[in-house]
Amino acid sequence: MTISVFNLFSIGIGPSSSHTMGPMRAARSFILQAEEKGILNQATEVIVDLYGSLALTGKGHCTDIAVLLGLLGETPEGIEPNAVQPTVEAIRNSQSIRLLGKHGIPFKETEHLLFHKDKSLPFHPNALRFRLFSSKKKELFQQVYYSLGGGFIIDHESAHAQTPPSHEVKASPYPFHTAEELLVLCRKHKMTIAQLMMENEKTWRSESEIRKGLLNIWHVMQKCVERGCVQEGILPGGLNLKRRAAGIYRQLKDKKKQPRDAAEVMDWVSLWAMAVNEENAAGGRVVTAPTNGAAGVIPSVLHYYTHFTHHPTDDGIVTFLLTAAAMGILYKVGASISAAEMGCMGEVGVACSMAAAGLTAALGGTNEQIENAAEIGMEHNLGLTCDPVRGLVQIPCIERNTMGANKAINADRLARLYGDGTHFVSLDQVIKTMRQTGHDMKSIYKETSLGGLAVNVPEC
Repeated sequence: MTISVFNLFSIGIGPSSSHTMGPMRAARSFILQAEEKGILNQATEVIVDLYGSLALTGKGHCTDIAVLLGLLGETPEGIEPNAVQPTVEAIRNSQSIRLLGKHGIPFKETEHLLFHKDKSLPFHPNALRFRLFSSKKKELFQQVYYSLGGGFIIDHESAHAQTPPSHEVKASPYPFHTAEELLVLCRKHKMTIAQLMMENEKTWRSESEIRKGLLNIWHVMQKCVERGCVQEGILPGGLNLKRRAAGIYRQLKDKKKQPRDAAEVMDWVSLWAMAVNEENAAGGRVVTAPTNGAAGVIPSVLHYYTHFTHHPTDDGIVTFLLTAAAMGILYKVGASISAAEMGCMGEVGVACSMAAAGLTAALGGTNEQIENAAEIGMEHNLGLTCDPVRGLVQIPCIERNTMGANKAINADRLARLYGDGTHFVSLDQVIKTMRQTGHDMKSIYKETSLGGLAVNVPEC
């Protein structure tokens, strides 16, 4: 499978890549298809059905808002976060919507956006069905989409025909499906993992465009951290959870005037991750890395690289992101990056593994040490559940990103400073174990808010 680094690291809005960004893209894709078929102007009604995890935690993850924006023709990367609320309020107040921004029809959420909490579709727990009707109640067009995590979507026909999405069709020069294949290719062609990824990425764009795009991803991550470190108040959703990053940031700045505690580095790493995930919870602009729920891990570890390691460079940042993306591809191909399938090991666990590998690469580790760091990062996240309180990407998600970031740095140090790349458990074995664990895990622990903390923590 060929997946671009820019599919794994995509710019969008919070709070969820699978429940917000994916549904927005699905809704827009459906309306664009209707326009291509020449039937959009015949439509007088659209009905959207949400199933499985999307129905159970969709409200907390803003799936309803995402669908409305997608029907308007908006994209996660294009919508201005500050415009979301007034746009949605206008739809709700008028009880009408302009499909693709130009064809107005009545739209009442209680009748046209339906949450089927007791139903799911067999292919994937994140499923949406769109139906378009004429004035005579004749069905003009329908399509089912699945939101696969990380903002990736696939329609029903492609899923069951095992047809890859369009961005995966073009063959890359060095395809790989397992870590062992990746390492063999690197040895054979005398390349680092980042160099091999760069050659594959040239399938779509030039090297200068790739570097520019990756440094822009880093720039967006930095801006997200900056915003998260100064924003205060209560996060939306009803838990009345207070934003903490700004207060921690002030305390850490004051500590700079005092003798440094050796553990303070961990505090900064935690701050950077928390800042991103509070922004995500508030619906701000973030980078999927590889998902929104885990969006704080990689930016935090990159900030660690630029603030606490010797001689950080733009080349190191590019190497970090290319290498991390290679690990993300292995997880997407070999298991899943969807919490609805794998629990939180599919989000924070994968982000931790990716960040560990990226940091090891940026600091000059060998390919074997990189694979070892990635393996350590996931091995100690196996079985991690996804049980968000009230379906919000807040508890335990925000703090969990701080843990994942610090664990990634620990994994790098064990693999690079105290290891030579040889180790007992391979990354491929861990990914296989992850997939099996995810399949064995009860659905109540996989982004349904039906078990774990979601039912044991009072919603107050």
